[in-house]
Amino acid sequence: MKAAQMMKHCDLVLQVALKNIDLPRVNVIFGAIGIMAKIEMQLFNNGIPRNMPTFQKLIVNFECDFDETKKELLQTLEAYWKAFEHKNLPDRHELFGEMTEKDWGFLEYKHLNHHFKQFNI
Repeated sequence: MKAAQMMKHCDLVLQVALKNIDLPRVNVIFGAIGIMAKIEMQLFNNGIPRNMPTFQKLIVNFECDFDETKKELLQTLEAYWKAFEHKNLPDRHELFGEMTEKDWGFLEYKHLNHHFKQFNI
């Protein structure tokens, strides 16, 4: 993955929180793993677990323009912040289960931080 593809991926993940992308249901086992991963990250302030599966809809395997993708990600972050402030985020995530605004904020931060560190951004 290149930096522009990573930014597009992060944009798509934020679009889930904005209710613009619906994720498919996961089976009970993956759901339990997702909930446990969320709890572990919060309890121990861990980062995103290595090799955590990614929903197909969120995989970016096509070329992206760095400047355009950066601009789009910043716009999406602004929309996300407004939704967060107005408590307009979903109360559930297909993998992580029930979600509060605090959960969304924590997990979105951890996800962005994970990828930005990955690319030294």
